[in-house]
Amino acid sequence: MLTVQDLHAGYGASEVLHGVDLEVGQGQLVALIGANGAGKTTTLRAVSGLVRPSRGKVLLEGREVQGLEASRVARLGLAHAPEGRRIFPTLSVEDNLLLGAYGRLPILLGYKGRAVASLQRVYDLFPRLGERRRQDGGTLSGGEQQMLAIGRALMADPKIMLLDEPSMGLAPVIIQEVFATIRRLKASGITLLLVEQFAKSALEVADHAYVMERGRVVAQGSPEELKKQERVIEAYLG
Repeated sequence: MLTVQDLHAGYGASEVLHGVDLEVGQGQLVALIGANGAGKTTTLRAVSGLVRPSRGKVLLEGREVQGLEASRVARLGLAHAPEGRRIFPTLSVEDNLLLGAYGRLPILLGYKGRAVASLQRVYDLFPRLGERRRQDGGTLSGGEQQMLAIGRALMADPKIMLLDEPSMGLAPVIIQEVFATIRRLKASGITLLLVEQFAKSALEVADHAYVMERGRVVAQGSPEELKKQERVIEAYLG
């Protein structure tokens, strides 16, 4: 589904990624863990087209997409729920969601009507969003805004979703809700690449995981394998 080969990327003259390799298979949930500044978010941004790689390949279903505009990558089936949620606070919940379908539905001839099935799917997954569909996004709690960010990504009917730090800034009880949602997404068959600061929680839901340090992948394996590695235990699971 997604293959990253020898990926180098950064900002200006500062290179952040130094040859990242990873793979996400169809229907898998793959976690990318590591300390702050390890390059996890930059990896997602380079994969989705928000950052242009200086070297390497990003293949989506075997097609090279590195260097394409983010809007083009999204139309090819990759949805990115970014760090910090990035919702539109003055738009209603429903309008925020409808923007997620903008790239795949015709603007004329019943745009909203054609999005009804997708909206219902999101409301079934997040009943609270359905209850608050007329509220402005900025009036939602942090947990509800995270649900909205994930729901907006789902509206694109993606082949793969990138989730960047979905638990950031949330209370522990809300974090549990977010991970329950991630489990439901996984159970529905959606392919997921998850960046998460809470390594233990990420490994509980992942099929496979990669550990990043200073812009490089330094370990990978199943959660069970990584939980046995002293380096991983000391740094992330201790």
